[in-house]
Amino acid sequence: MEQRIGASSKPSKAEPLKAEPVTGAGFDPAFIPGITAPAKAVSGEPEPQDAVGPEDAKVSETPAAAEDVTESVDEEGPAGGPVFEAADRRAKIVADRKGVRLSLDEESCEFRWDEIAAVETESPRFGKRFTITVHTPDRRWYPIEIEAAARARFQEWDEQLDAVLDAYFEEA
Repeated sequence: MEQRIGASSKPSKAEPLKAEPVTGAGFDPAFIPGITAPAKAVSGEPEPQDAVGPEDAKVSETPAAAEDVTESVDEEGPAGGPVFEAADRRAKIVADRKGVRLSLDEESCEFRWDEIAAVETESPRFGKRFTITVHTPDRRWYPIEIEAAARARFQEWDEQLDAVLDAYFEEA
């Protein structure tokens, strides 16, 4: 009896197969969706060393102008929409018109609204840790726990997050 491994039909020699490079966590262990971008393909041209990038450009701004900008950004944010922000000594979450940003110690990730499938909140029956979980369309989830000073903050945080989700999140 003959055993075959792979496709049962063989490609014709007239049409060669073209394969696109595969990206993602299976081929790049440093790739984490929402946190890092896939590794860029290596090109044959080296980057010029004396090129001036956006990080090299000098921006002259007076301290008074910088203070005016921060004062104009109030709780409603620069575009006038709702903003949710909660933090403790280690963790922080910010949800605004740009998306959701999570940070824990030195690690952080950012999700645009089109990258989010669902946002889930959970308050424990006992204890003061409020859990917010961001779910992505590719069935990954990113939970973060914020320790509240009092359990009364849970209701306030839930209402503020609902206002942001109602304003910016569009269910598919």
